Amino acid sequence: MAEKDHGEERNDRGLSEEESEAVGQKLPLRAPVVYEIVREEGEEEIRRPPISLWWSGIAAGLSIGFSLLSEALLRHYLPDAPWRPLVANMGYSVGFIMVILGRQQLFTENTITPILPLFADFDWWTLGRVARLWAIVFAANMLGTFGFALFNSLVPGTIPEIMHAMLEVSREALAKDWFEMFARAIGAGFLIATIVWLIPSAKTSKIHVVFLFTYILALAEFTHIVAGSTEAFLLVLAGELGIPEMLWRFTVPVFLGNVIGGTALFALIAYGQVMREIRE
Repeated sequence: MAEKDHGEERNDRGLSEEESEAVGQKLPLRAPVVYEIVREEGEEEIRRPPISLWWSGIAAGLSIGFSLLSEALLRHYLPDAPWRPLVANMGYSVGFIMVILGRQQLFTENTITPILPLFADFDWWTLGRVARLWAIVFAANMLGTFGFALFNSLVPGTIPEIMHAMLEVSREALAKDWFEMFARAIGAGFLIATIVWLIPSAKTSKIHVVFLFTYILALAEFTHIVAGSTEAFLLVLAGELGIPEMLWRFTVPVFLGNVIGGTALFALIAYGQVMREIRE
């Protein structure tokens, strides 16, 4: 029951309206609220014009290349010591910070964002829009990563020692068999989807969320279809990897793993935990 204190109305807990609002602002967002934020964002994405998705996807492909470049820079300038990977892998987060905080279209983010509207109200129109979104963004991301690799391979602007370090990082990243690529890609897909889920609650800590999870992704040597494509294209342009081998050994297993990790696992779990609440 509300009561008045010195002319100010208070609720049954003795709090004024302003104090109640302050409490609400301090509370973490409930899962259904986070779900609705991500779902509405997905609704907006599937309605965006194809040309907007295309250019945003190319920008993301170019930006993600700075993950490889930053890691190579740290690797080159740090001494060859057991702790070097702990620091060098921090560079892997740079491209993801540019892409996610810059609101660019990254394929692995789209394994959850547009999927939630599809889960909530499945119809063929939404399915077609999701397929269109995936196709445009994936193709644009690949073109962007190829452009980054081509620029660093052909334009005499990259320091030879840094280029050597980039090739070293790329060789190590692709020195895995098909099943290992696939299994590690599931973890990467799950982590990127987790970032998407946490961003609405992060407020001023978004950069820390992106950095932490992508740093873990790098340390665990999980495979990411877009970031890894920069490495793969770099090896192709260096004549160390053929296109058919790249497609079979890298693109197919990592694409499947990222989709399973982001959509089949995280998106289903995220939808499952709020399904009853949003239907009531």
